[in-house]
Amino acid sequence: MVRMRSGRTQLGCLFTMLLVAAVGYFVVNLGGVVFDYFQYVDRMKQEVRFAGNRSDAVIKRRLEAFVDSVDLPEAARKVHIKRGSRIITIWAEYYHNIELPGMVREVRFNPQATGPF
Repeated sequence: MVRMRSGRTQLGCLFTMLLVAAVGYFVVNLGGVVFDYFQYVDRMKQEVRFAGNRSDAVIKRRLEAFVDSVDLPEAARKVHIKRGSRIITIWAEYYHNIELPGMVREVRFNPQATGPF
């Protein structure tokens, strides 16, 4: 004998899969932006390590090339460098739009690296 099924479990599974896909989309979107930020900070730290052998113009050019390769916002290309007595600080500031459910948020990022050269 064949029994009829109501289909509620199939719809529940479909809804769960849809919810997981939506959350995954937004996590990947946010994760990519955060990953790019940490890559930029890491690149700045690398430039600080080798600052004794490089001029400010070379450091800026290398960081601008990195910004272009990672596809960060244009404002991230404006790199500031301050050299003190045996200390160098490199920083930038940029905003990135992050897509959230039902809204878009503008988030400020301020990557920087400081160290001896």
